[in-house]
Amino acid sequence: MSPLSSDELREIRDELNAGTTPTVWFTGSAVGVPEGRSGKVISLDESAEGDFIQVRPAGSKDVLSFSAAEVTKVKPPRKRTAPEPAKPAPSEAKPKAVGATLPRSTTSAKPPSSAAKQATPAKQAASAAKPAAEAAKPSAGAAARRKPRPPKAVGGATVTLTADDEGQWSVEVSTPKKRVLKPTQVSAGAVAQAAKVLHEDVAAAVEPLIEAAREQQRARVEQLRAELAAAEAALDDLRS
Repeated sequence: MSPLSSDELREIRDELNAGTTPTVWFTGSAVGVPEGRSGKVISLDESAEGDFIQVRPAGSKDVLSFSAAEVTKVKPPRKRTAPEPAKPAPSEAKPKAVGATLPRSTTSAKPPSSAAKQATPAKQAASAAKPAAEAAKPSAGAAARRKPRPPKAVGGATVTLTADDEGQWSVEVSTPKKRVLKPTQVSAGAVAQAAKVLHEDVAAAVEPLIEAAREQQRARVEQLRAELAAAEAALDDLRS
């Protein structure tokens, strides 16, 4: 199975930013996890080097670190059970040669002692236990290498309030990794209420800007009233 390419890593990062957990499969290079097993990508480290991919294998609660060569987005095909090998045909009994005589044995074979019978199964069990113990050593070392990494602490967020020369307010929210909310216009009244809830010093700093916005709105209202009065007067002239 082919390892992750740069385009596939970019797709995985986009899916993580969108709030989903992409599925990957482990290659033969993965240590401590069987080839073909699936897992969910939890996060990607900022530096795309070494074991920077955090994956939770299927059926496990631990999050382990892997490199791009140890996982793939290509789903492996299902393994098919191999058909049983055909049994060999029984060989035909060879005919005995005519006239041949078998020599008689004068010595009778002694039956094996009970101690020899007991020693044979014990030796077979000991010889079978050695390969199993040797096969378990690499998996134990791999498990020691693949220690679960502690979950990363969630980064903070920055909320920025901005007022322009015309008294219009906007809010922006960003994290160390990306900008969550682009500059969005909010009302001056909402800013004033939020400032009072946050801290009295914040309210004191915002109040002059809010008051300037009020003055601009009062001037705008007076201008509109004058324009309305002029329009009504013009309409009365047209009626007369």
